[in-house]
Amino acid sequence: MTLLDPEVEARPWDQQLELDDIAYRAQLAYLLERSPFYREKLAAAGITDAGQAGGLAGISRLPLTEKQELRASVTAANPIGAHLCVDREQIVRIYSTSGTTGIPSYIPLTVSDLDNWVTGSTRSYAASGIAAGQRIVSTYNAGPFVAGAALASFDRIGLSHIPVGTGNSERLMLAVQLLQPEAAVLTPSYAAYLIEWAADRGIDLAAQSVRRVLVAGEPGGGEPAFRELLEQGWGARVTEAMGIGDLGVSLWGECERQDGMHLGARGFVHPELIDPETGATVAMDDGARGELVLTHLAHQAAPLLRFRTRDHVSVCTGTCPCGRTGPRVRCIGRTDDMLIVRGVNVFPSAVREVVNQFVPQVSGHILVTPAAPGVKQEPPLPVTVEVARDVAADPALAGAIRDRLRSVLVVQTRVELVPWGTLRRSEYKAKLVKRR
Repeated sequence: MTLLDPEVEARPWDQQLELDDIAYRAQLAYLLERSPFYREKLAAAGITDAGQAGGLAGISRLPLTEKQELRASVTAANPIGAHLCVDREQIVRIYSTSGTTGIPSYIPLTVSDLDNWVTGSTRSYAASGIAAGQRIVSTYNAGPFVAGAALASFDRIGLSHIPVGTGNSERLMLAVQLLQPEAAVLTPSYAAYLIEWAADRGIDLAAQSVRRVLVAGEPGGGEPAFRELLEQGWGARVTEAMGIGDLGVSLWGECERQDGMHLGARGFVHPELIDPETGATVAMDDGARGELVLTHLAHQAAPLLRFRTRDHVSVCTGTCPCGRTGPRVRCIGRTDDMLIVRGVNVFPSAVREVVNQFVPQVSGHILVTPAAPGVKQEPPLPVTVEVARDVAADPALAGAIRDRLRSVLVVQTRVELVPWGTLRRSEYKAKLVKRR
């Protein structure tokens, strides 16, 4: 397995932390000098000088940053927010979020910021095994979104890039059949949708040229049963990548060992774990779980300090045979989507993973429909499971799924089986929870 940037990717993690500590101290001083948002936030925590905060070893004493805080600092005069640290002339790119609350968040980048984003994304995607000279077909719409920076990483790797975009499966499949790319990049949900789409049209997807499927954009690509479904349907190896729009695109990427995502953006961001309910620090030891918190180390335009990603991850610290060092993560789900059933944390993506163990009797599509508003739910938790094509909704199957969910997730559910084709497919990200 060849490393794209061996001097960085194979650097011993303790040495990386020493370098990150130096960068972190400089970034803190920069924030206090340039960021009205963090001057006020840190002053409220009793910190008016970077020296008072110390180094990375003391980062847990600093306040966490919430997305809503950034939104609240937006004004008509400053639509980016009070965390903006540079003059208008220094900004070369402004991405935006989808604006689920009605108004998008704007993410500015300087020349240096953009280069760091692309560099980190390049390491993350190269870890999958794709190599210069190969063809890759992409389904992400660049447009206003940060995915545009991820697409630039393919140029850095030396790939022949075939951009198709989202929502045109016929065009995508035609490109696969005629141009014969070795790799495809898309969301896990779209990858699953295309397996059915191709089968419905008599196309043997596994017989096509694609041998590497790179998934990102939502949890799922690392779930063993779901990954197996994708790999069988595509006849390809599936690896996943993960980023967070406010901090960087494709910050993490999985290597060919498929044992968690490596930090491609090392040197650019510092990762932490916290308990999502209390905010207390969780040591990034082998097997640890918690919410991922990220801090910029070398950012100029709008750096973020201890930003809550809302991604709930598990950590692996064992040595990876690929040679890359440092902790690896697997995304379990979004803390935003988490439900609590009699004190048990339940992630919809974890429910899907258990249900996928019943393939080929089920299609793999599920929908969790909480009976009550809010996070806390009383059992049984309603779960709709779609059966596979030409499979009857057998009560015994529903009972087996219910029992497996109770055994694995320690949660009592009410499983309703519905005919194949009942649940909505997605050409982008799947919706696993539907509030009544």
